Amino acid sequence: MLLRIINTTILFFILTSYSYSAATSGGSKKSNYNQAYKLIKVAKKYEAKGKDEKAKKRYERALKLLVKANKEKPNQPDTLNYLGFTSRKLGDFKKGEEYYLLGLKIDPNHNGINEYLGELYFATNRVDLAKERLSVLKNCNCEEYKDLKEIIEGKKKSKY
Repeated sequence: MLLRIINTTILFFILTSYSYSAATSGGSKKSNYNQAYKLIKVAKKYEAKGKDEKAKKRYERALKLLVKANKEKPNQPDTLNYLGFTSRKLGDFKKGEEYYLLGLKIDPNHNGINEYLGELYFATNRVDLAKERLSVLKNCNCEEYKDLKEIIEGKKKSKY
């Protein structure tokens, strides 16, 4: 009887520790999206310091991770937003616009996509389209509206 209790206890610990390790094996690894988001934040800091080449390398790495993230979980508006953003930052305005428009098909009121797409339109001399994006943001009471409005009015220079 004592031997059975000991064996049961040992078996219990073996099984629970195996289950715990299996459940947490991927938990410590950050998602491709989260890694890309961190790289974008770092890239923006490099840009602010005028270290454009370092920023570009971070954007390139972020873009690769975002493509992977989009394959793993397709059509997430936040992922599409940052795919558009990094594409645009790397000079591919056409691809950036495609990603933004895909994101808007899923979430037409996404503040980030509307702001960044408005900035892209403004940067490519399509002011009427930029104003359309601004009108979508008009009632959001958000920073994205304020930033895009100031860019369109010439009060603020777009960083993109």
